[in-house]
Amino acid sequence: MRLVLLADTHVPRRARDLPGVVWEAVDDADLVVHAGDWVSDEFCDLLSRRARRLVGCHGNNDGPTLQRRLPSVARADLDGVRLGVVHETGSATGRERRCDAAHPNLDVLVFGHSHIPWDSITPAGMRLLNPGSPTDRRRQPFATFMTAEIRQGALVDVVLHKVHP
Repeated sequence: MRLVLLADTHVPRRARDLPGVVWEAVDDADLVVHAGDWVSDEFCDLLSRRARRLVGCHGNNDGPTLQRRLPSVARADLDGVRLGVVHETGSATGRERRCDAAHPNLDVLVFGHSHIPWDSITPAGMRLLNPGSPTDRRRQPFATFMTAEIRQGALVDVVLHKVHP
C-alpha cells in the first residue's frame, strides 16, 4: 500500500494549489494522509475526489465547517498498521513521551502544525512523522511531503521529498 503524507497545505491562502509533484504522488498513492490546516473546504473536497482513499484531521487554521467534517484525531487500521493523524503535538522537547501518553495503541502517528519535518520513534515504539508542508516552508530550506509504504503489516520506505520551486 503506497501512502502520501501531507500537512499544512494552507490552500488557497499560502498557495493556490499543490505543486505538480505532490499531485503526481497523490495520483499514484493508495492512501493520502493529511494532518490538518487544509484551510478551505474546496481544497478538502478536491483532495477527497482525487485521492483513492483519504484519512485526515482538522488543524488550528481550519474553520468551523472543516472542524465539523474532520475529527481532531483520525485513526485507521491499514493492513495491521494502526495509524493515527493529529495536527498538533506540542513542542519538540518531550514529544515522544507525550505522544505515547496521548495516543496509546498506535504504531504510527502523523502530525503537522510546525511545518518542520520529523521522524522519530517513541519509547513505546510508535513512529512519529511530520511531513512538513508542501506549500509553506517557513524557516525550512525546502517545502516537503512524505511518501511511505505498508508491506506485510509494517510501515517501510519512508521518504521525505523536497519540493523545489
